[in-house]
Amino acid sequence: MNDADPRAAAADEAGGAELRLLDHLIELRARLLRAVVGLLIVFLALLPFAADIFALLAGPLLGKLPDSGKLTAYDPAGGFFVPVKLAFFTALFVTVPWLLYQAWAFVAPGLYKREKRLALPLLGSAVTLFYAGCAFAYFLVLPAVFGFLVKFTPSVVAMTPDIGKYLDFVLVIFLAFGASFELPVALVILVLLGWVTPQQLREARGYAVVGIFVIAAVITPPDVVSQLMLAIPMCLLYELGILASRWITPRSAPSESAPE
Repeated sequence: MNDADPRAAAADEAGGAELRLLDHLIELRARLLRAVVGLLIVFLALLPFAADIFALLAGPLLGKLPDSGKLTAYDPAGGFFVPVKLAFFTALFVTVPWLLYQAWAFVAPGLYKREKRLALPLLGSAVTLFYAGCAFAYFLVLPAVFGFLVKFTPSVVAMTPDIGKYLDFVLVIFLAFGASFELPVALVILVLLGWVTPQQLREARGYAVVGIFVIAAVITPPDVVSQLMLAIPMCLLYELGILASRWITPRSAPSESAPE
């Protein structure tokens, strides 16, 4: 009888672990379903306005083309599929807070109190900085880049960009600037993980500036304007990351022994 008790306890523990795993999988499926449904609803709502959204996106280029030029669709179906593709990425862009909320709602129950206090401001800052980077690219970088390119295009060359290539180009610019503006959040996370200290970040400032200009040269179009317009904000954001890491480090405390 005594020999059976440990086996029964082990069986009960294994059964409980399986039930907990099943509950987690059900919760994960529910969160993924809600995220996808939210994305699809926004996409379907934006679909009738796909052409208007593309016209808005093409504004920075069309405003620089001579004689109010237009874009070209070399693919016969490009005039339909490219705006639809843009509507999907716009829906993804709009629903980022909703998607992150679903991810947060899934992982939050397993976090310590201190981790929750730090995660929410970091998530909010990351979303805000990504949107700020995309806005900076749309309102400042794209007009400057297209103005530079049009100015140095020979007068005998007619600029009629393909809408598909234009969309891919703009999406890459948005992604590059949105991701680059996450630099302060990345530095704060590195400090919180204990991989670097604010003092080390300050001492590495010179190397960071060189690395930033190299990265800007790699991920931006081959023109000086876009490189400078990415490198200079990143240098300022590096300084902001140092200040944020210094502010948050004294508030670090030993994590609790168990989640809430």
